[in-house]
Order: sequence, then structure tokens, then C-alpha cells
Amino acid sequence: MTAVLTAEQQAIRQAAREFADAEIRPHVMEWDEAQRFPREVFAKLGELGFLGTIFPEKYGGAGLTYMDYIGVVEEISAVDGSVGLSLAAHTSLGSNHIFQFGTEAQREKYIPRLATGEWLAAWGLTEAEAGSDSGGTRSTAVRDGDSWVLNGSKNFTTNASVGQVAVLMAVTDRSAGRRGISAFIVELDNPGIRVGKKENKLGMRASDTCTLVMEDCRIPHENLLGSEGTGFVDSMKILDGGRISIAALAIGMARGAWQASLKYAKERRQFGRPIAEFEAIQFYLAEMATEIDAARLLTERAAQERDRGEETTRHSAQAKLYASEAAVRIADRAVQIHGGYGYIKDFPVEKFYRDVKLCTIGEGTSEIQKLVIARSLLTEGS
Repeated sequence: MTAVLTAEQQAIRQAAREFADAEIRPHVMEWDEAQRFPREVFAKLGELGFLGTIFPEKYGGAGLTYMDYIGVVEEISAVDGSVGLSLAAHTSLGSNHIFQFGTEAQREKYIPRLATGEWLAAWGLTEAEAGSDSGGTRSTAVRDGDSWVLNGSKNFTTNASVGQVAVLMAVTDRSAGRRGISAFIVELDNPGIRVGKKENKLGMRASDTCTLVMEDCRIPHENLLGSEGTGFVDSMKILDGGRISIAALAIGMARGAWQASLKYAKERRQFGRPIAEFEAIQFYLAEMATEIDAARLLTERAAQERDRGEETTRHSAQAKLYASEAAVRIADRAVQIHGGYGYIKDFPVEKFYRDVKLCTIGEGTSEIQKLVIARSLLTEGS
């Protein structure tokens, strides 16, 4: 179930679905086993406009809506969550931070390259001691004439070793707390920044995740993104949009697991008949389909609000919370339906099961989403 889509929106989703089936599906396990980021796929995604869906045509984007964007994320992720994750981090985190809070000169310099896939973007907020406590940033940026000098590190950074530019948060005024954190655009060929540890992950193994280390990383003053001291506040606004895309990512993987389970249940025979005829399996499939529809409607509500220019903090958090937790349940049921075959790599549900857990952690854990929702409810009621 989905909101009423225009013919154009349906065509966009169909194009993404066909691309995923043709260009991604044949290679999913190969990339997963090798932990290989598929650069060639991202070049093609850029050519099709799928890396610049939400950016205006004047900057090389497709000039589409957030509803279009989450449709693309869902369709790609229904085949491979790793590609969906890297696409989402590039679009709604790194690139969108520059678009939303950059100067016109910054937009003109970076967005055309990012929207067309010439460059990929990373986004760094998380640190060793600043995970759920995202205001606990320890990286620093010190003004030195016409430059800023950055020192510190960022953990769990998607696209860190395959991207060309990153938006990174650093403290410019320790005494100001969260309002002393600023955002900076750092080109990743800068000699003062290097890729550290590449993470060996449970799932999403074809999505690049590394540490970035800044050691006297000197950047021009004009690479300050937004106003000095607004980096944390701006990051929270960027995460409002990012969480919608993570919800779409979760829905895509959940749908992929459900579709695989439906097919398997019709083909697998036990006791002389397809297991789809057994009530227990029918209940699983019904529950899975219902949760997917519910998650999609929550996610589309948030996307539509964003397209109208409304604040989406609570609804983004609700969409991500429900979609990610539901996707974990659905992937678990998918493995159960497959029985022993769900535990081996010959069937796709094994990978969905591993991949989908990240959605309850990245861009704010489920516990953080509950806090965001509760604070919004309590503020409204005061």
C-alpha cells in the first residue's frame, strides 16, 4: 500500500526497480562477500539522476520531490540495502547539508558534481565518545587567518573511502556547548585528512564505512558550512530528512524479504503441499505485509510534509522507529519461513536479516527516536 502516486512518480519508481533488477541483483552476494563498493553502479545512478533527485535542475539535479526520493531508496533497497544506504547517505546527509545550509558559491561548486555522481559525499557527526550523545563532539576547528585547522576523527562514516567530499562537525567554541559546534566542507584529497579503519560489518558490507582522521587538516575559511556555531542545530535538521530515507531503506529491505518469502512459501512443499497453505505461514505473511504498509504510510506522511516545507521532526522519528523495528521483525519471520534454507547464503533472506539491523541504529537508535517523539509530544502538551 502507498499514497496515491502520479503517473510520473510511478514511472520513477518503475525505473529504479528495473535498474536494481538489471544492474544490482546479479551481483549482490558477490559484492557482499568481497565487501566491495560498486563504483560503477553509482556512476550509472548518477547518469539516471538518482543521486540528485531532490536538488534543483539548476544545480544538475532532477528537481524532484522527497516522495520521489524515498521511492527510489525503497526500490533500490528491496534488492540491496548496501547500495540503498550509500545512496541515502550521499543524498540526504552529505549533499543535502551543503544544499540546505551552504552559500550560493558552495552550492554552485559542489552540488552539480554531487547530483550527477561525479563526486560522492560523506557526512561525519559520530565519534568514539559522541554517538547517541551527538553533542559530545571532541573534534576541533581552530581559526588561523584565512583558514580553519581541524583535528580529530569521525567514526562509522558512510562513503568515507569512496567519496570526494565530506561534511564534518567540529568544535569551534568549547564553552558554548552544542552551540559551539560548526560544520565544515572538507575535500577528501586534502593531505590533512586520511581514511582510518575500514569496518568489517555484520551487514551492509558493500556500503563503505570507515573512520576519517583529521591531523592539522587545513581548509579555507569559506569552507565553513552555515554560520559558526550552528553546525549541531543544522545537523539535527538534516537528520530529520535523513531519518525519512532510513525508513524507506528499511521498508525496501522488508519488502524484499517479504517478496522472497511469499515466493518461497508457494514453491516449498512439506507434507505433500505448498507451505503457503499452512495457517502459520499465512499468518506470518499477513503480518509482514501489514507492517510494511503501515511503515510506508508513516514514511510517506513525513515525506509529504517535508515537500510542503513543514517541520517533520516527530513524524520523521516515528517513521524511522516503526519502519526499522518492523523490518527487523519481518526479516526474522522471513528466515523462519525459509527454515534451514533461510540460514544459508543461497537465499536472499539471509542477507536481508543481516543488513536490516543497521536501520535501528544508524542516524539515531530506536531509543533516541523514542526520546525525540516523547519530547515533541510533551512540548505540544505544555
